[in-house]
Amino acid sequence: MALEIERKFLVVGEAWRQGTGVRYAQGYLNRDKQRTVRVRVAGEAAFLTIKGLTQGATRAEFEYPLPMADALALLPLCEGPLIEKTRYVLRVGGTTWEVDEFHGDNAPLVVAEVELPSEDAAFERPDWLGDEVTHDVRYFNANLSVRPFSQW
Repeated sequence: MALEIERKFLVVGEAWRQGTGVRYAQGYLNRDKQRTVRVRVAGEAAFLTIKGLTQGATRAEFEYPLPMADALALLPLCEGPLIEKTRYVLRVGGTTWEVDEFHGDNAPLVVAEVELPSEDAAFERPDWLGDEVTHDVRYFNANLSVRPFSQW
């Protein structure tokens, strides 16, 4: 089984803003807390992702490429508004960080995620890293599509 071990943090300042980001649009065919089924368009690529129940910072994750035409046909079938964001990928101290700058009703939220080999793995904290929100379900993308950041 594929596992995702991910920690999530708020981002402060602008020092993270490097390079060119990729625009994302994603929606949820299912947002049950036991499992989510997501359709994502990331630049010129598209994916179907199934994630299991989060336990700590770990959950099952299965991701499959989708033909773009299929993804574009599935997005209107998704529950609630789509998540729109720009993702920047940064390397810090040998670790890859994904920084998501949200748009629309979730602006001006900026969140950084790091995938790790274990929940307690050590990593270098970039200067722009703010508070950890790994266990705050409000920051799950599936939940942001129902209750956007602007409504908190």
